[in-house]
Order: sequence, then structure tokens, then C-alpha cells
Amino acid sequence: MPIFFRFILFIVFVVSLIWIITYLINPKRKLQSALESGTTLLMDNRKSVHQNLFLAYKGVLFEGEKYMGTTDDAFHIIKIHLWPKTKDSLVGLDKADFKRIEQIILTHYPHSQVLWGTPVREFLNEQKD
Repeated sequence: MPIFFRFILFIVFVVSLIWIITYLINPKRKLQSALESGTTLLMDNRKSVHQNLFLAYKGVLFEGEKYMGTTDDAFHIIKIHLWPKTKDSLVGLDKADFKRIEQIILTHYPHSQVLWGTPVREFLNEQKD
């Protein structure tokens, strides 16, 4: 009987250890933590064009869709369509914040053009007039 109890205790320990490790390295947890703390985090699988990128910036979550195209010498990501997941969270962001977001994207994808979704596109166009 004590051997069986030790075996069950060992299995519980191993399962708990695996659960803790997977929780700590979970990218969604890191993204949620960045949103809550207001830090900047770009979560992206650069090897897959088909997976959207996520950017946490000052507590706002942006989602971006990548489009591949050609440049003079190779295939690259040439367009990124970026929009906020919730429009209500944009309160307090100004034009400089959106320029900073574009700079963050361009450091990872230097050949790309950032296209904004509604309502950011309208806000940036109003600022130009």
C-alpha cells in the first residue's frame, strides 16, 4: 500500500510541475500581463504569414493581418493591416502613440506599410487636415 501511495503522489507531482511550466511559458498569459501592466509586447509568429500578430501598447490590444508580396530582391511582408480589438480602449492615445506603434512594427517588418483600420484611420486623417 505505501508503494501505491508514493506512486500516486509522484504522478500528482509530475502533472503539477508540467502544468506550472506550461502556464509560465504560455504566450497568451504574457500578452494579458502586458495589457494589464500597460507595457509594450509584440506577439507574432514571423515564420507564418497566415497567423495574425498581436501588439499590446499602453493597455490597448491591436491585431494585425500580414500580407506577403515582392520587393526588388525577395518576398517579404509588405502590408500589415492593424486595428484595435476594442475601440473603447483607445481613450488617451494620440497621434504620437500611433507613430510609435508603426515604428515598432517597422523594426520587425522593415519592408512593410502599416494600414490602419477604423477608427484609427479616420483619426489620423483628421489630424492631417
